[in-house]
Amino acid sequence: MNILAFDSTAKTASVALVRDGRTVAEFFVDSGKTHSEILLPMAEDVLARAHMTLDEIDYYAVTVGPGSFTGVRIGTATVKGLAFSLSERENCVPVSTLEAIAEGLMPLDGIYAPVMDARRNEVYNALFRMENGTLIRLTPDRAISLAALGEELKTLYPNETVRFAGDGYDVAMAALAPMLPTAATPVALRFQRAAAVARCAERALSRGEAVPPSCISPTYLRLPQAERDRLAKQN
Repeated sequence: MNILAFDSTAKTASVALVRDGRTVAEFFVDSGKTHSEILLPMAEDVLARAHMTLDEIDYYAVTVGPGSFTGVRIGTATVKGLAFSLSERENCVPVSTLEAIAEGLMPLDGIYAPVMDARRNEVYNALFRMENGTLIRLTPDRAISLAALGEELKTLYPNETVRFAGDGYDVAMAALAPMLPTAATPVALRFQRAAAVARCAERALSRGEAVPPSCISPTYLRLPQAERDRLAKQN
């Protein structure tokens, strides 16, 4: 089974080809370029290095959020375009960005706490842990203040090591490390990568969660700023 996976939900972007659980090729970019400029060329490079074509891809996986509103839209639109070019069948797998970040932390011990900057003194977060080699979700994706997240971790998991990751890593460590038993996360594991997106997709496929391209859509935990401003003016 060949999965072509994409992530463009934050500052970094990546594309990976995973075959039966093994990463065949992956490109990861943190160049500051607009994701719309680089995502398709990265996919073309991945396929070329694997000596494969789109016709040989069984499933497309993409992070659908939370994250940068623009980045999420670029990723979902890219996958919909590629998948639609073949057929309108159930060949797409939407993946939570936070789950993909947590997947990249395995097999480290402790509570996985991916954090992404949500602005307004909040982070996008969900909690996970590894049990018997499997990633287990402990909370839904949510927008939460660092103060509330710290209290939750201190109350529910007082004696467990907390591992932060994501683009909110530095802020979370600065604010919460003094009050929690934390461990530094290696830099290479702090950001979501497309290979981890593909592994999440493999789990979803085992549960029968593939969808047609038309059902791929961004997951926003809050409205974009422009929409919030518009609603505020109406009220």
